[in-house]
Amino acid sequence: MTTILVTGGTGTLGRLVTERLRADGHEVRVLSRHTPPYAVDLREGGGALDAAVAGVDTIVHCATTQRGGDEQAAAHLIEAARTAGVAHLVYISIVGVDVVPLGYYRTKLAVEKLVQDSELGWTILRTTQFHDLPVMLFRTLARLPVLLLPSGIADQPIEVAEVADRLAGLAGGAPAGRAEDMGGPEVRTLPDLARAYLRASGRRRPVVSVPLPGRTVRGFRAGGHLTPGRAVGKGTFEEYLAARFGGGRTGAGSR
Repeated sequence: MTTILVTGGTGTLGRLVTERLRADGHEVRVLSRHTPPYAVDLREGGGALDAAVAGVDTIVHCATTQRGGDEQAAAHLIEAARTAGVAHLVYISIVGVDVVPLGYYRTKLAVEKLVQDSELGWTILRTTQFHDLPVMLFRTLARLPVLLLPSGIADQPIEVAEVADRLAGLAGGAPAGRAEDMGGPEVRTLPDLARAYLRASGRRRPVVSVPLPGRTVRGFRAGGHLTPGRAVGKGTFEEYLAARFGGGRTGAGSR
């Protein structure tokens, strides 16, 4: 039986990965900041992390934050994994981290490099953003009488449960290097997604696109965060909305 550690294992993605790995017969340890017996802040490292990693065959690294510290956390995790003789480190990343000059994307790319240089067997999976990221954006913007969106930008949201299935499969196999990117089933404009959200949530707002300057916006406008050639996801945005607001199938989460 393989022993697998899932960092961020109580988060939306990590929780689903944990469920699938256990269903496949693996022994799974869940690491998070506040959940015993492996309550560890990866940014601090230390003996608690060493104990969590001891005897582990594979690590699935889902823990992340946009508040800073991901590189330090990954460095601590990799050091502990090397000391413990972990055979395989699986990391979840985002399509476009090497193209779009967003600060969080740059951090994800830096962590990718740490994983690649770790001297461990490794697998990196990049996916497009989960369905609830645009929903979070639209919910915030819909507080105003008019829903204002940056013009010329599309998105390709994916069902988080499908990503969890893929990660669990990769974790159960041999190190694969850069796995094939994974994108949602449709590339949709932001206004199109916003109107679908407004219909599902029962809100009424005019949707207006406005031009915004900056390198990051240009990167998104150029589609650097999209992978239309790898539109392998099945769950649509409307199916996610139906589940969230009533009458649908699965829920989702963000990273």
